[in-house]
Amino acid sequence: MRYQHVCVEAVVHNPPPNVVSSNEIEQRLAPVYERLSLPFGRLELMTGIQERRFYDRGTLPGQISVATAKLAVERSGIPVADFGALIHGSVCRDQMEPATAAGVHAGVGLPASSLVMDVSNACLGLLNGMLVIADMIELGRIKAGVIVGTETGRGLVEGTIDSLLNDKSLTRKSIKSAFASLTIGSGSAAIVLCHKSISRTHHKLLGGAFHSDTAKHNLCAGGVEAEVHGDSRPRMETDSEALLHAGIQLAEQTWQKTKLELGWNNKDVDRVFTHQVGKQHRTLLLETLQLDPHLDFPTVERFGNTGAAALPMALAMGLQEDPPPAGTKLALLGIGSGLNSVMLGIECG
Repeated sequence: MRYQHVCVEAVVHNPPPNVVSSNEIEQRLAPVYERLSLPFGRLELMTGIQERRFYDRGTLPGQISVATAKLAVERSGIPVADFGALIHGSVCRDQMEPATAAGVHAGVGLPASSLVMDVSNACLGLLNGMLVIADMIELGRIKAGVIVGTETGRGLVEGTIDSLLNDKSLTRKSIKSAFASLTIGSGSAAIVLCHKSISRTHHKLLGGAFHSDTAKHNLCAGGVEAEVHGDSRPRMETDSEALLHAGIQLAEQTWQKTKLELGWNNKDVDRVFTHQVGKQHRTLLLETLQLDPHLDFPTVERFGNTGAAALPMALAMGLQEDPPPAGTKLALLGIGSGLNSVMLGIECG
């Protein structure tokens, strides 16, 4: 998968205002911790997550995505009339139908001639959206497009806390499958891609590779089961240990394919942006791929696991805090439950 005409013109993030520490979550779970003799501080110790952020209660993903996409379009400097696609790529969306992208497209005010749709693929939705728009640009169908997504994790975290508090049959073993849910945070990000002929940044999207291991699709599953939990907030069941190792194995295969496709070796990579799950995942991922940890830009300690927004948020913050000089090669290493992996290479102009 190679691109000759696609540039990454803007990457932005739109962080939530409300900070919730891992300590606060554990204090709410104090009755469970005490009954099961669980040590306080384990959530941060195991994941490295000190805090995560939430939008105000009742906030819909599309509301935030409108503001995030507007910011990305403005930051790109590309005329609105040149946009030919808007894709909404987060796990969270406003409703089952119509597509959340429809309301976001209307709110941003992009042309009626645009392709407008949701792309859903667990934590890879925004990266998959990048591929759709990059293909359209490469084929000459559009000049520019924006991929946006907003994860609103408050309901999952607070619903999980309530379920744990009310489950009198809970054991030290059974609580493990809910633990990953407590790492979730909220966040929003958007990416503008355009044809190189109208680019000002000249950050070239070189291409990359994708790979899957769908036999492991049942290691992480989430959704709304109102009849089971008594409310409409989502819940998630995760075999964290099995998912960690299966995901790393898939990542290694995808990284080998990506390097072959781009003609890279590890020494060519100047900076790395990964899907932000936790410190254990990042350590094992970079160790397995034999990439220097100092090349990575971690954000999970401050934001938690923000799903499909995680990698683009890290990319936005990394580019803003330390603008890369021309020739810098960036590796985007995406992994999502399912299992799927997408990895992309960017060369900065």
